[in-house]
Amino acid sequence: MMPKDYPADMFDLAYTAMKKAYMPYSKFSVGACVKDENGNLYTGCNVENVSYSLTLCAEAVALGNLVVHGGKRITEVVIVASSDTIISPCGACRQRFREFCAPGVKIHMFNQKGNHKMRTIGELLPESFDTENMI
Repeated sequence: MMPKDYPADMFDLAYTAMKKAYMPYSKFSVGACVKDENGNLYTGCNVENVSYSLTLCAEAVALGNLVVHGGKRITEVVIVASSDTIISPCGACRQRFREFCAPGVKIHMFNQKGNHKMRTIGELLPESFDTENMI
């Protein structure tokens, strides 16, 4: 069931984005919504390619929209999938999020029925590679 304190506006935007996904091969749609440091919301949906390795994740598309519109930091994330299972971001998207998120940023994950799970990016990607590792 929907949690009491979930970001309803972000869920609605992610759900709408999920419905626009281009997924002719897998028939598996995902929508994402990210909030920036100013409260602006950016969405994305998965865009498949016949060469699966070229497929764009919904999270990556949302991050691209954040960057192109001037966002610098992510303060919250919502992901919705067209499955009965609650999905989490793939490993690559976890690292993409870590580039723009502090470890405590909440990642809300929903299935198509509205069932919810929340983890922080730090929980999803412990001991992440970050700029401190480059010194």
